[in-house]
Amino acid sequence: MVGGGFGGLELANKLAKSGFQIVLVDKNNYHQFLPMIYEVASAGVEPSSIAFPFRKIFQKRKDFYYRWADVTGVDSKNNLIETSIGPLKYDYLILATGTTTNYFGNENIENAAMPMKTVEEAMAMRNALLANLEKSLTTEDLKERQALQNIVIVGGGATGVEVSGALSEMKKFVIPKDYPEMEIHKVNVYLIEAGPKLLAAMSANASENAEKFLRGMGVNVMLNTLVQDYKDGKVILNNGMDIPTRTFIWVSGVIATSFDHIDAEMLGRGRRILVDEFNRVKGIENVFAIGDVCLQTEKDYPNGHPQLAQVAIQQGHLLASNLKKLEKGKALSAFHYRNLGSLATIGRNKAVADFKKVRMHGWFAWVIWLVVHLRSILGVRNKVVVLLNWVWSYLTYDRSIRLIMAAKRVKKNPVDRK
Repeated sequence: MVGGGFGGLELANKLAKSGFQIVLVDKNNYHQFLPMIYEVASAGVEPSSIAFPFRKIFQKRKDFYYRWADVTGVDSKNNLIETSIGPLKYDYLILATGTTTNYFGNENIENAAMPMKTVEEAMAMRNALLANLEKSLTTEDLKERQALQNIVIVGGGATGVEVSGALSEMKKFVIPKDYPEMEIHKVNVYLIEAGPKLLAAMSANASENAEKFLRGMGVNVMLNTLVQDYKDGKVILNNGMDIPTRTFIWVSGVIATSFDHIDAEMLGRGRRILVDEFNRVKGIENVFAIGDVCLQTEKDYPNGHPQLAQVAIQQGHLLASNLKKLEKGKALSAFHYRNLGSLATIGRNKAVADFKKVRMHGWFAWVIWLVVHLRSILGVRNKVVVLLNWVWSYLTYDRSIRLIMAAKRVKKNPVDRK
């Protein structure tokens, strides 16, 4: 199994005591709870609260093995995957590697913008954001100071909306206390979306309320606005405007991770791997793909399922059952996505929620968002830590994890030197 995201984790759990030997290969040694990654980026929670080591999760499993490696290719003819630690043989292969940031071929944007798809990237963004605020207090160049205090977020999906709201609250409640000498009205948060509305995957009601909440919080929401480039420290827009910024956050799109030997005809929109109703890669009997990396269609989703955690979890759940059926020679069950609803939080007492027959926004939607996400976090300790951070932030209007802490390479231990 390649990838330990939501789908991979569900699959591994449901295959417990099934007789399979499960080998998980992932370039990270931990599962990351991506729906709350913006909380790390905006200094709301510690990274360790939303990251969980695989070896800790499965330490009581005798049928589970983890290998820390990058997977580069799939040799389906020989039942091998090519990895950074050498080839690994499989009987069944499950690809659950998710997506990576899509810069749409613009190298300037790729080199300058900060993505937010992993815990590491969220920590890097937190470091850059706080460092830029510090630098803005010491520079005498007024134009450079403004660029350091402008925050530009590109992408009006759930991540863009949530990080915009979190940074707006940080501007209102935290920066005035931490930086009393800063002219707070000069700290600007921009949210730029190429389409006509925010939260395009959600209802019109959710989109309109999210926009209303953000504008009320002081976020400069710019719809129908395309980012064309980033040059000379400025975000270049298609309407002739440019915004000078050193905090350029890109959450505008994703593209599926890729592997050598997966031919172009096996790929669909967004480079997603085409699979049948059993999540089997088309043309290969013993290779499966689940979650964001795959493209599977059914009657209600002719263009593929939304790239959401619930899709991956449900696919992982059913695939575990189907793998057991394969071993017993039984007929497989086709996948049908059950939409449990969508949630997005904007800030304190502000969220939007879409369920099958109910649309809601405001305080009640916010409480539902808190409960759903707190229940989904792995580990009792992490649940308690996150809850305490939320309570502290709610009562004190403060975000307490404001550390500029970049990792450095550890030097050789002096006692080991000959």
